[in-house]
Amino acid sequence: MSTIQPGLKYSKEHEWVKLDGERAVVGITDYAQDTLGEIVFVELPETGEAVEAGSEVATVESVKAARAIYNPVDGVIDEVNGDLEDTPEAINEDCYGAYIYILREFSTDQVDALMSAEEYGEYLGTLD
Repeated sequence: MSTIQPGLKYSKEHEWVKLDGERAVVGITDYAQDTLGEIVFVELPETGEAVEAGSEVATVESVKAARAIYNPVDGVIDEVNGDLEDTPEAINEDCYGAYIYILREFSTDQVDALMSAEEYGEYLGTLD
């Protein structure tokens, strides 16, 4: 069973969003990292790039597969987690601590429209 962290917002593409003041921190869920298996590479987005909700912004590769990261809300890439270039397996070890990127100037309405932890848990129940 996948761990779901309360207090975050979730997309159907298995990304999580954590609000941090004027910034929105984005990563992939426990379900996503577990499905991928051992992560060996993360292709990070470019900082300063304006990205739309639903657009492919990064790629996570494992020994089994590659998976696109779909941006959950409109915004501008403010920062990327450069540590993932050397230690991509950090996502497997702590997917809620090893964020992928941070947005600024993001859409709060789109964040509000994402699933709560409870709703995401119910959604995962429909995938089995």
